[in-house]
Amino acid sequence: MSDAIEKRDRPVHLAARMVQGEQFSTLFREGMALVEATAAYLDGPGRTEAKTLARPAALAYATESMRLTTRLMQIASWLLLQRAVNEGELTFDQAKSEKTKVKLSVWDSSHEESMASLPKRLQGLIETSRMLHEQVLRLDQLIYNAQAPEKIEAENPVEAQIGLLRAAFDTKP
Repeated sequence: MSDAIEKRDRPVHLAARMVQGEQFSTLFREGMALVEATAAYLDGPGRTEAKTLARPAALAYATESMRLTTRLMQIASWLLLQRAVNEGELTFDQAKSEKTKVKLSVWDSSHEESMASLPKRLQGLIETSRMLHEQVLRLDQLIYNAQAPEKIEAENPVEAQIGLLRAAFDTKP
């Protein structure tokens, strides 16, 4: 049986396709943009808003901004690891090993009541980070819990190289 026939008979692995395609590129850009927007807010307008809050709200602000920052650093670490796999800088096994250092914990909703006292912009950043976190968690589970390493690799070496070029020059297909 030829290689072409064998490849055709293999099942399509959607997680591998999602993480190697435009969908991942979009997720990566959104994640990094959210990290930048959050840093700009917390270092600028957020700092000013925090000074005007009552003591309990200021404590909630400090707590939630730390949680937000931690969550975004986890997301950014995961995205950077996956991008390194996509670009051939890391193997799937290396990324899987490194990924154990990234704690993508499930959202703790026990702090919902303190959210109402926070500035609206911080609430928006927190909500956006939660949605992004859920996307990354789902993708992580699809990739690392359901697939063998060899299934992550691109089927066509030419497509893999084109993907690397697109990533390097950030062009759309």
